[in-house]
Amino acid sequence: MTFPYSEQNAQSRRRLERLVRGLSEVGFARSTDYGWTVSALLAHLAFWDLRMSAILRRWQEEGFDPSPIDMMVVNDALKVICHAVEPRAAAELALSAAEKIDGELETLTAEQAKKIEEHAAATETQFRMNRSLHRDGHLNDIEALLK
Repeated sequence: MTFPYSEQNAQSRRRLERLVRGLSEVGFARSTDYGWTVSALLAHLAFWDLRMSAILRRWQEEGFDPSPIDMMVVNDALKVICHAVEPRAAAELALSAAEKIDGELETLTAEQAKKIEEHAAATETQFRMNRSLHRDGHLNDIEALLK
């Protein structure tokens, strides 16, 4: 089976890689109007992809759990940490985290993917198997900053 979001995830991961490989120190330091530098946004993307990986692993080992989270509070706390990460390290974390979760999602069977989507919808869990939705939003912001 081809995972339903394979192509979108792969496209966003390639887009992320092209962007990261072309960044200069000045580019990493550019800041959004909502107070995140490019570098911090990359660390932010790494965190959320790694969170999805951890949740997926837990669900596969222990069964479904809603894994509730207040994303706004987490992002507020995470912002300080993300800004402390060295820019090239943030970039490499973003790339490796994207590759990790995309690869793990590719191993799901059609039945597993359907079960996860049903569970996430029923419990209103923030679990996006289509990782491009999150990545592309931030990549749009970063690309706009760099123009």
